[in-house]
Amino acid sequence: RQTLLFSATMPPEIANLAKSFQKNPKRIEVARQSQTADTITQNVVKIPRGDDKAKRTALRYVIAAAEINNAIVFCNRKVEVDIVTKSLIKHGYDAAAIHGDLPQAYRTQTLDRFRDGDLKILVASDVAARGLDVPAVSHVFNYAPPPKDEDYVHRIGRTGRAGRTGESFTIVGPHDEKNWASVEKMIKQNIQEYMPEGLLEELA
Repeated sequence: RQTLLFSATMPPEIANLAKSFQKNPKRIEVARQSQTADTITQNVVKIPRGDDKAKRTALRYVIAAAEINNAIVFCNRKVEVDIVTKSLIKHGYDAAAIHGDLPQAYRTQTLDRFRDGDLKILVASDVAARGLDVPAVSHVFNYAPPPKDEDYVHRIGRTGRAGRTGESFTIVGPHDEKNWASVEKMIKQNIQEYMPEGLLEELA
């Protein structure tokens, strides 16, 4: 008998699980967690203010400039997922939220709509997006850098899959600089800065 274990990530909990069910397993990695795919064009949007209103404004400007087919917006907290979703809907965007506090039936329905192309923007927490398999996501937006560096690779890896190209944007306010520096250090890249036209004037 041969026992195989597949996982998108390999944290200690999963490694321990493998040890308990497998005998001297060989570990085969497709790509290390600290590596981002070459098919993804990464951008960082550095804004002078880090308050929620400034971030929501920045997100809308970036989405408007990006010409998306469909997109996932990642937020660090469930409450942010709800607020960002309401803000996008208020400004005319086709968006829906998905996080752990929402009923399973609603989450399944929302994911099915997104997969089928009936929903353009999915606003999600990291937990809700685990295992999310939608091959043709054109853009990923980070409302802020994730608290865990490796989650950045997982997040933006939702785009640029199966030979397709994709694009990611991360919004970084003054309070996010430390987290963002940590992400760049982990992926060993300096991400190109992007500023949509009119955003700085709007924030001023």
